[in-house]
Amino acid sequence: MESRLRIAGEAVQPVLVMFPLGLFAIAVLFDLGNLLGGPDMLGALAYWNIVAGLIGGVLVVLAGAIDVLFVSGGAAKRIGVLQNLMNMGVLILFAVILMLRMRTPDRVAGAGLFTVELLALAAAVFGAWYGGELVNRHRRPAFRQTPVAHR
Repeated sequence: MESRLRIAGEAVQPVLVMFPLGLFAIAVLFDLGNLLGGPDMLGALAYWNIVAGLIGGVLVVLAGAIDVLFVSGGAAKRIGVLQNLMNMGVLILFAVILMLRMRTPDRVAGAGLFTVELLALAAAVFGAWYGGELVNRHRRPAFRQTPVAHR
């Protein structure tokens, strides 16, 4: 599946995926530090990392939707839709986590919410890896090599 949305010859969507993924991972680390006895400021930092990750994730889904819109092959379109659905599922999980954290005054997560956060991060990592595998498996080669005749 070739991306239509490119900057300097590189596809935008795979690059954008790394920003929310990193922000969500850092949020989990901040929450772990908070649960292990760190200051409540770590929980607040995790909260704002999730907010920034959701904003970046929306951009990822939009870039993926633009790519899927211009795909003509049936298998490639299915892969793009599957990848976008996985990204949207992760965003929904983190949005629910964010809404539950908004109910507490200091925005920290308890042990149960931290477990859900870990599951959401695992889904995000799996979705990024699996999406890359599917795209690489069905990518058209940039050039075709012709076999060289041996004497």
